[in-house]
Amino acid sequence: MIDSITANPLFGICITLAAYALGVKIYSRIRISILHPVLTSSAIILVIIILTGIPLENYQNGGWIISFMLGPATVALAVPLYRQFQVLKAHVVVIMVSITVGAVVSIISTVAFAKLLGLPADLVLSLSPKSVTTPIAIEVSAKLGGLPSITALSVVFTGIIGAVTGPWLLKILRINHPTAKGLAMGTAAHAIGTSRALEMGENEGAVSSLSIGLAAIITALSAPYILSLLFNI
Repeated sequence: MIDSITANPLFGICITLAAYALGVKIYSRIRISILHPVLTSSAIILVIIILTGIPLENYQNGGWIISFMLGPATVALAVPLYRQFQVLKAHVVVIMVSITVGAVVSIISTVAFAKLLGLPADLVLSLSPKSVTTPIAIEVSAKLGGLPSITALSVVFTGIIGAVTGPWLLKILRINHPTAKGLAMGTAAHAIGTSRALEMGENEGAVSSLSIGLAAIITALSAPYILSLLFNI
């Protein structure tokens, strides 16, 4: 009886939505970046599965439906690009150069450090798109031959680390311009960083949301060539 309930796709969907709603509530009361709803809800689901002994396959019967929605979510990145078109138009050169440099440096530094640590090729490929939003990072990883599950985990941790340390680093480096701060947070820490940028100010959040889409596009286009030309992968 229990197995038939947990094997139903609705079980995976409901437990995911409930865990995320709880994560949002916790984060709204305790404004600590490390308690971001994405990380908190993942931990809640993991604990439930371990304590109840529910087979992972049963959860995935509904989980894959949520994963499928990553496709439409990727297309939805066009919305902030459209809404911030005037910002892009006014600072097009600065924005494009900044995001391109940030995206390329992220790939090169990540792969170089991973190879220095002697990580296997599939892990290196999985980590290379860590600084872009999850839907595109997973697709890039899959195309490169990486492990999408590892990529998804690295994306979450990258976002959380960026949200925690980003404002502190910007303050130390005396970077005060709202556009510059938004570019840094969105390019380095994707959606989780953008949620932190929105707390910094409306302008920062707007530019950060713009950076998410552009950084994702640049990473998707450049990653295969960077890995091939510089690292022979």
